[in-house]
Amino acid sequence: MISLLEVSGVSKTFDGFRAINNLSIQINEPELRAIIGPNGAGKTTFMDIVTGKTRPDTGQVLWGERNESLTGLSEAEIANRGIGRKFQKPTVFENQTVRQNLAMALKNPRGPLAALFFKEPQTDADRINEIAGEIGLADQLPRPAGELSHGQKQWLEIGMLLAQDPRLLLVDEPAAGMTAEEREKTTDILKRAARTRAVVVVEHDMEFVRRLNCKVTVLHEGHVLAEGSLDHVTADPTVIDVYLGRSDA
Repeated sequence: MISLLEVSGVSKTFDGFRAINNLSIQINEPELRAIIGPNGAGKTTFMDIVTGKTRPDTGQVLWGERNESLTGLSEAEIANRGIGRKFQKPTVFENQTVRQNLAMALKNPRGPLAALFFKEPQTDADRINEIAGEIGLADQLPRPAGELSHGQKQWLEIGMLLAQDPRLLLVDEPAAGMTAEEREKTTDILKRAARTRAVVVVEHDMEFVRRLNCKVTVLHEGHVLAEGSLDHVTADPTVIDVYLGRSDA
């Protein structure tokens, strides 16, 4: 494994509220990491800073083998470096088929001429079929995305991100609104994806996090409160006090 992303001493304040407070996190490649914490812990702001949506007041965000600084780069520039983000609500092209959604997401030349003369090469078709198999939608390729279940739309959006071949995938609460069967399948999709890249999952569902079976980072008031296995962090008295609550309370 190599160090892929290093967030070092990052702070961010919004109107007097310190959302991120001297935060330092390191993500390796490949790696599956879960980030948990109470509301307001800084989880979303952390992802906003990594993807360029928000700029930190202080600190550094370093990327890749050359420790390139991401601070100051646009969202598009950061995405082109190989960072993909999936928001909680799936955003797919509902009037297009599953195949068309995946085809549009593939890393191909952009622009009017490319779109005008586009013809799907065999390599793209093979890649689409491969991704559809990975996300469990191989039998849904001709189906309009709008007809998919909530869970299937989540899988399609993950597939669209995988089609861009990111080195880091940030996934926000993928288990929200899913059935137990869909959550189990989503766990499998994310674990497979993390074999060849870094996958960071922000989640509240502790059972879902347990199934991920990965290193867990607990955020609180914008900084790392605890880190380690889920059993390790959930046994930490401070984590119990600020996040999990005491059963004897």
